[in-house]
Amino acid sequence: MRIVMMTAGSRGDVAPYTGLGAGLVRAGHEVTLAAHGVFEPLVAGSGVRFRPLPVDPRAELHSARGRRLHDARTGAGKLVRLASMARGAVDEMTAALVEVAREGEVLLVGGALGPLGYAIADGLSVPALGLHLQPLHPTGEFPAPVLGTRSLGTVGNRLSGRAVTTTVELLFSDAVRSLRRHGLVTAGRSRRRARPVLHGYSELVVPRPRDWPAGLEVAGYWWPHETGRLPRELEDFLAAGPPPVFVGLGSATVPDPERVSREIVTALRAAKVRGIVQRGWAGLDAGGDDILTVDEVPHSLLFPRTAAVVHHAGAGTTGAVLRAGVPSVPVPVQFDAAFWASRLTALGTAPGVVPLRRLTSEALAGALRRAVEDGSHRARARALSDRLAVEDGVAPVLAALTRSARSS
Repeated sequence: MRIVMMTAGSRGDVAPYTGLGAGLVRAGHEVTLAAHGVFEPLVAGSGVRFRPLPVDPRAELHSARGRRLHDARTGAGKLVRLASMARGAVDEMTAALVEVAREGEVLLVGGALGPLGYAIADGLSVPALGLHLQPLHPTGEFPAPVLGTRSLGTVGNRLSGRAVTTTVELLFSDAVRSLRRHGLVTAGRSRRRARPVLHGYSELVVPRPRDWPAGLEVAGYWWPHETGRLPRELEDFLAAGPPPVFVGLGSATVPDPERVSREIVTALRAAKVRGIVQRGWAGLDAGGDDILTVDEVPHSLLFPRTAAVVHHAGAGTTGAVLRAGVPSVPVPVQFDAAFWASRLTALGTAPGVVPLRRLTSEALAGALRRAVEDGSHRARARALSDRLAVEDGVAPVLAALTRSARSS
């Protein structure tokens, strides 16, 4: 089967699909991943073809519009600002998405592109499956992950999910109308209807909501395709002392990188641990005999060798930490990070949450001491890691593709 996967967003919105794509290739399918051009190196050696989409998400987040995301104090406020920022990017990507979609017999649509991807699939008369990295469908069991973690009650939680769904649909409305004007999508064929959706995380981490309709499936994690080795400088640092603490905020940005870097360094030394600090999109920087600053490194190779991981609680990094079986300290920045941070504390693999807005060296050092010195967090993390290791997130996708082929 010729499969086209499409996604947009940060590295965490792309990396899981490289592992899923590699699994589909091993099963005999021809797979093309459409994502921002900056992420093309992630598919190297996977057998997955790559089609670049315009827009550099890192540049967008560092633009004046992107920096204003930090001014919003609520999840709803951040979502509105993100939608405004993303609308122009959608227009730029639409033509490229249509072009690559013409090559597929089935489209696998990342959650961030849902309405547009489905409209394209309908216009081309090809089946489409959703691939979500977060539980985006409304449920009464918890509020929409991008809006925070405080329960609004069964009805309120469900309404929050619908509000987010409506916001996303409005984001793509101009692009869908443009497709109609060009004759690709007709009003009748692009109407809203239920779509099969597979979720790339484990039910051990987020149980499937009991009120979800049929067709929404939790598949298990799609571990990123990662190759290569750790840099020699990093290997030497690991060998020079006890396991260090990794600190990285991934694709998240921060308003004041210098201040955040100082707080991190002070916290590491107050907790009496060595540190590996990843620059990431935040531009963190630290130095000294006890701290090493690195660029991108494979999480699957490094995390198992650490004493703990301090991270921004993105969906992908949260999965990587759980896979490694090490305790962590989540520092949620925005969007769905608070949701994943709450899951880590509920699972007992993290001692607590230190949100970026309240990040001080004292708060981080205290959380680090608990993460490293309280063996219960590591024990729970290892036990969960062992259970995740026997799951196969690719198999449910293969089964869904088989069902789709039979029904088409």
